[in-house]
Amino acid sequence: MPNKLPLPSPCPPFTIELTTSLPLSLSLSLSLSPQLWLKGFMASLGSQALKPSGDVNEGVPSDQTVLQKHVAFFDRNQDGIVYPWENFQGCRAIGCSLLVSTASAIVVNLAFSQKTRPGKFPSLLFPIEVKNIHRAKHGSDTGVYDTEGRFVPPKFEEIFSKHARTNADGLTGEELDGMLKANRVPKNFTGWFAAYVEWKILYSLCKDKNGLMHKDTLRAFYDGSLFEKLEQERASALKKAHNKIEK
Repeated sequence: MPNKLPLPSPCPPFTIELTTSLPLSLSLSLSLSPQLWLKGFMASLGSQALKPSGDVNEGVPSDQTVLQKHVAFFDRNQDGIVYPWENFQGCRAIGCSLLVSTASAIVVNLAFSQKTRPGKFPSLLFPIEVKNIHRAKHGSDTGVYDTEGRFVPPKFEEIFSKHARTNADGLTGEELDGMLKANRVPKNFTGWFAAYVEWKILYSLCKDKNGLMHKDTLRAFYDGSLFEKLEQERASALKKAHNKIEK
């Protein structure tokens, strides 16, 4: 049992045993005044409340970054490698056209394969290693992923604080174009092209009937959960269409 330390009146000492999922700083077996313990407890809750809603770093396996989780959807057999045909299958699963899916499978794997396989001999199968996907991060982007592939909440919020004018929680096509121009690094033509293609495909898939791409949708895009949702929606739509034809 912990030693009791005398505390001045009117705060008599007491011992509290706390086992909780809160941060380690609140897993206590200490003699504290009620005021001090309550202050620490509220501070911890406050620090959690200040996190952006749906912080995508939460829920990600400790051995996997958010960027790796984002890319892992296209690793269809979950072996840690994305081959061109898996890229194609993933694109088709979320509703991309045959042309876009084919182009993605060719261009993305050609561009990223060797970057994610440092020190290895080039492969004609053009595999992308998910664990090294941060090495393929291009310029002229939003900075929402850092150099290690981790999610950066302030950069995510900056997308909307700087560029969302019509609706604070979404981007219109025009606002998206403005963001792409603002993010351009001089003479980084490859980065300009990559960013333009990525965002235009995303916008075409995810805009609502009013042409707005919502903040929650974009957050789900960054952690990869959006892809799973789109795949489920497309599979459900195809099933309904098939059943309708049979009837």
